[in-house]
Amino acid sequence: MNYLQQALSYLCSANNWAGPVGLAARTLEHLQYTAAAVAASALIAIPIGLIIGHTGRGTLLVVGAVNGLRALPTLGVLLVGVLLWGLGLVPPIVALMLLGIPSLLAGSYAGVSNVDPAVVDAARSMGMTETQVLLHVEVPNALPLILGGLRTATLQVVATATVAAYASLGGLGRYLIDGIKVREFHIALVGAFMVAALALILDAMLAFAVWLSVPGTARPRRRGWNGPPARSDRTGRPACGPESRRLRWTGEPSLL
Repeated sequence: MNYLQQALSYLCSANNWAGPVGLAARTLEHLQYTAAAVAASALIAIPIGLIIGHTGRGTLLVVGAVNGLRALPTLGVLLVGVLLWGLGLVPPIVALMLLGIPSLLAGSYAGVSNVDPAVVDAARSMGMTETQVLLHVEVPNALPLILGGLRTATLQVVATATVAAYASLGGLGRYLIDGIKVREFHIALVGAFMVAALALILDAMLAFAVWLSVPGTARPRRRGWNGPPARSDRTGRPACGPESRRLRWTGEPSLL
């Protein structure tokens, strides 16, 4: 029996899913680490990205921070955190948080800065304050890009959260480390399968959320109705034929 067959057999066994060290418990721990790191990243990156995108000041700071944080090795940051704070939850959360900040910061900044200036000027001409313009005009229009950044950050964090096992924590990384340590490579393959499946599920959910955030996509559509009939003469009587079913706006005023 090869490693793939052994891994599939391990996944199909109900006994391996139960208990405090079963697959279900390890998956829940992995999701907890991911949620904590992404939430911490969002609390830091999204407000900064919104403010810089709204004011237009500090663009170089965003570019430098995104490039610098992406260059940091997560495992190296984890080892430094272990030396500073010891084993526990803090070092992996800090390392994963630094991994998630660049995508969220870039998505928030790009979303707000790319809002149509005409829309922003119209909101200001209506008497809105800068805070109201940001929260009620720019953020709703920037939501697809913000959620796109959240999607990227979540995938990066959930795929890298296996490093938490290096800090004597749980999660799906335990299968990778323990399987390689005892040379039971099918156990490591089980951990890899679970991380990949979890990443695909989260990606599909966040992709659907991004689709819903695009203006107009979640609006219900009625079938079988193509608008009111077109007028054919000055009396307002509906015209007959296929032309009456067409609704086309050309931007030119009607002569009727």
